Amino acid sequence: NQNGGQPMSTTMCIVQLFLFLGLVPTMMVAQPKNDPLWKKAMELHRRAIVIDTHSDLTSRIVDEGVDIGKRLPDGHQDIPRMQAGGLDAQFFSVYVAAKYAEKGGPKRALQMMDAVYRAVEKYPDKLQLAVCVSDVYRAVAHGRIAALMGLEGGHGLQNSLEVLRMFYRMGIRYVTLTHSNTNDWADSSTDQPKWGGLNELGEKIVREMNRIGMMVDISHVSDDTFWDVIRISKAPVIASHSSCRAIANMPRNMSDEMIKALAKNGGVIMINFASSFLNPQWGERTNYILQQIRDKYHGDFGMWDKMWNEMNAKNPVPPATLDDLINNIDHVVKLVGPDYVGLGSDFDGVSNLPVGMEDVSKLPWITYKLLQRGYSEEDILKILGGNVLRVFSQVEQVAAEMGSTGE
Repeated sequence: NQNGGQPMSTTMCIVQLFLFLGLVPTMMVAQPKNDPLWKKAMELHRRAIVIDTHSDLTSRIVDEGVDIGKRLPDGHQDIPRMQAGGLDAQFFSVYVAAKYAEKGGPKRALQMMDAVYRAVEKYPDKLQLAVCVSDVYRAVAHGRIAALMGLEGGHGLQNSLEVLRMFYRMGIRYVTLTHSNTNDWADSSTDQPKWGGLNELGEKIVREMNRIGMMVDISHVSDDTFWDVIRISKAPVIASHSSCRAIANMPRNMSDEMIKALAKNGGVIMINFASSFLNPQWGERTNYILQQIRDKYHGDFGMWDKMWNEMNAKNPVPPATLDDLINNIDHVVKLVGPDYVGLGSDFDGVSNLPVGMEDVSKLPWITYKLLQRGYSEEDILKILGGNVLRVFSQVEQVAAEMGSTGE
């Protein structure tokens, strides 16, 4: 947890713990504040470097003008709730919508990046810009939240390696190769394929990302694109906000074969918190709507809410739960071990969060639930943030090695 630029005192931690517990009275009944396991969870959570690799709070700053320094009445994130949830590092999504694919992508990305810079400038005692692993550790040591950035939607590069390199210099540390749309060099999981994965330009972009030290993010991409990335990349890759297809069968999630290949590559899948990604019922409905949007409505995601609301009015789906989220973590760990899974919330980018994970202040419940299921403290520290820090460090190392060999 962070408070005013300095590590919090034990007293302050206890005060904030009580405040946090007061926000969730229904949970207090099930798990009273004197539960020894809860106390152990909070102590472990404070020791961890807790990292979320995907939040769309940036879009709210740009489009709604929200002040994230104040406790907002809606949404999933702001600085007070980040502190209450013990969040240490946040990758802010520099989201470029598909409508900018032909024109204006880099400008939109710059607006998003500027919003992150301005937030850091406005709250220097609470946020610290981070562009490397050592920056994350430095921010945590000073009691600040490390603010990192990832570009969501490779079309925002406007097919330019020069733009890619400049975005890296400005602080972008991963690129999600596609969003919901297939672009000029990579196929998306939720659009008609054009290239059978990556085309020649797509391969060049992945290689250049390896060379400069930028993480390759395969969330949103088609299966063929994923396999091309695994074949080409010299560095571990990430899925910044995806879950398990074996549990929720929809194309945005990863199959067991993909998760195994990702682990062999050394990469990490960060579990998406949206209900749509977490259990069979939600996955089935989401998959149906995605197919309709792709095949019947020509990729018009403006139909999403209308279709969802109509289906839910006729046949409501019970909300997903925190246990559904933990089940996805469990699935990855049982499949490939604890070194290849992390957290990618999609906070403020989705509307259907599970019961028990309504906003960022609830993050300690993940630690509690993992302890409850018998996870070791070492493995929990990896899942909460250690795994993605390892990948980030390895990506930096690969870039240094490629630079030294002149590749």
